Amino acid sequence: MPKTKFQAVIFTLMMVMAMVYPMICFNISLEIGKMTNQVFLMAFRELVVMAPIAFLIEMFVVEKLAQMLAFRIVKLDDRPIFIVLAISTMIVCLMCPIMSFIATFLYKDAGVEFMAVWLQTTTINFFMALFLQIFVAGPLVRCFFRTIFRKSLRAG
Repeated sequence: MPKTKFQAVIFTLMMVMAMVYPMICFNISLEIGKMTNQVFLMAFRELVVMAPIAFLIEMFVVEKLAQMLAFRIVKLDDRPIFIVLAISTMIVCLMCPIMSFIATFLYKDAGVEFMAVWLQTTTINFFMALFLQIFVAGPLVRCFFRTIFRKSLRAG
């Protein structure tokens, strides 16, 4: 969707915020055993660390790799929805294990069980991240992005 590098940065920032904050809330609520109003506040402490990390990983590693993998499944002349779904799925397949690894390292006292805790965290996070990306964050961010860049997207 983004046509310029500036638009790509803005789109990625929007998507990172739409994905990382809810995923942090999800993980904190799992950790404490319930969802409370306090979870939303607690998540901001992790957000200031995790959002920049996710942005850098997405911009410089995952974006190109996800597109490369997606276009092994779909072609440029396929319906746009299939292309979007393929790329979105590949992004989740790459970002979820990476971000779960970082979260396990930074926020879970895994010790010698690090590998097991990371795999469990990845497995639990994957289904929530895929749902969030496909049905909530992805559509909302793309809609908001199209609204913000309406003129430049139409001209290009």
